[in-house]
Amino acid sequence: MADVLFYHLEMQPLERVLPVLLEKTIERGWRAVVQCVSDERAAALDALLWTFRDDSFLAHGKAGDGGEAEQPILIVTDDTNANAATVRFFVDRAVPRAADDYERLVFLFSGHDSDAVTDARAAWRALGPGNVLTYWQQDESGRWAKKAGA
Repeated sequence: MADVLFYHLEMQPLERVLPVLLEKTIERGWRAVVQCVSDERAAALDALLWTFRDDSFLAHGKAGDGGEAEQPILIVTDDTNANAATVRFFVDRAVPRAADDYERLVFLFSGHDSDAVTDARAAWRALGPGNVLTYWQQDESGRWAKKAGA
């Protein structure tokens, strides 16, 4: 049974939310995989994690660059888990199919994209049996509020 967290992005873009969630993941001693849908987006996320903050960066790698098994965070465009991550992030309409082999799945989707919202609803229904689901939405101040789930 995995914890599956759905983050409905409305007030802040993915580029501001993802690094913070990844920092919290690493602070807990977990490894993460970030799944996106294209090589171009993987390259953009790779650059983001090196530069998102002036005083810090997130150590990570991109699939195909080598050393994947040693990376605390690995950016991929497929279902692989070469760094033995226990947390998997899904961004840019990459959709989780199953929670096998993970303690936590994190599905981030834009509330400004009706197709992404539809995908999130379908993922919620598909992942519901046998997992613990929670749905988080940002309020006007950018804080996360649990709106549904355990």
